[in-house]
Amino acid sequence: MPFILVFMVLASRSASAPSTARSTVASSGSGASASASARAELAGFLRSRRERLTPDRVGLPPGGRRRTPGLRREEVAMLSGIGVTWYTWLEQGRDITPSAQVLDALARALLLDPDERAHLHLLATGSRPDDAGDPAGCSVVTADHVELLARFEGVPACIQTAKFDILAANATYRFLITDIDEGPLEDRSCMVRAFLDPVWRSAYDDWEATTTRMVARLRAAMPSHLDDPSWTGLVERMRTSSERFDELWQRHDLTRDGARDQVFHLPRAGDVTVRFTRLYLDEAASVHLNVLQPVDEEDARRLAALAPASVPRVTMRPTLAERLGDELSARDGGRLGEYAA
Repeated sequence: MPFILVFMVLASRSASAPSTARSTVASSGSGASASASARAELAGFLRSRRERLTPDRVGLPPGGRRRTPGLRREEVAMLSGIGVTWYTWLEQGRDITPSAQVLDALARALLLDPDERAHLHLLATGSRPDDAGDPAGCSVVTADHVELLARFEGVPACIQTAKFDILAANATYRFLITDIDEGPLEDRSCMVRAFLDPVWRSAYDDWEATTTRMVARLRAAMPSHLDDPSWTGLVERMRTSSERFDELWQRHDLTRDGARDQVFHLPRAGDVTVRFTRLYLDEAASVHLNVLQPVDEEDARRLAALAPASVPRVTMRPTLAERLGDELSARDGGRLGEYAA
C-alpha cells in the first residue's frame, strides 16, 4: 500500500542520523573493512539501484520536481530506517561497515532481487549473507534438470520458483511472448510480466482468470516465506505497481491448481493452446519444472518455430550458471555456447 511521505520525518531522521545510526550500521558487521575498490563498487551499485526506482514504484508521492532520476537519498534512508548521513556516506564510498540488518533493509527499500542482495552484502562486507547459499531456489536445480530443459526442443519449458521467478528456460519458452532475458533480472518473473508488461497481458486469452489463479497460488505459498525479503519485496512491489494485483491480494484467495489448458495469442506464432504440466523438484514444492505441451500438431508446429536457431538452447540465472557452468560445458561434446547465463 502506498506510504504517506511526511517531510518532517525525513528531517528528523536526517538530523539524528549520526547519533542513532552509528551503532546500528557498525553492529553485527563482518568486522572487516571493505577495500577502496569494493567501496567504490558499492557506491556505484547503490546509486544505480536508487536511480532506477521511481517514487510510485515504492509507494511514495512524486514530491515535486526532480533534477535527477530515481529516488532521493533521503527517501532511500527513510524507507530503510537509517540516517541520511550514513546512507550518503555509503554512496560516497566512505570507510564504514554496515551491519547485515542495515544491508537487508537497503535491499528491501531498493527492491533488490536475491542475486542483487547477495551482491550488496559481498561488496559491503566481503561475504555473502548467511542465507544466500540458495538464491532464488537455485541450489535445488541440478545439471540434469537444465539438460532436461534442453531436451524439450520446440516445447516451451522452464524451471520456476513458487513466487514465479524464472530460474532457467529453454529457447522456446524464452521467446514464447517476449524475450524474457531482456531487461533487469528482477523482471525475469511470470508474475511481474503478467501484471506489468502489456504485451504479456494481451497474450493471455483469459488474463483475469489467469492472474486470479497466480495471486491465489502466491498467497497459498506465502506463509512459508513471510520473513524472506525477496517474497515480501515482490508483494510490496506488485501491490504498489498494479491495482489489479493489490485487489486480488486483499481477497486472500488460495489455490494450488494443477494441470490445465491455456490459450495464448502469441506475437510470433498466433493463437496456440497448451497444457500446463508442473513437476516439483523438491519436497517443499518451492521449485518446479513447468512444461507447456501443445494440444495438437498445428500448435506444436507453431511453437517449434518460435526460437531463433542462433540462440542457446537454455538460458539461466547468473548464480545458477556460475554453479553449473563447468559441468554443463563438459556435456554434449563440450559445446560451450549451449547454456548461457
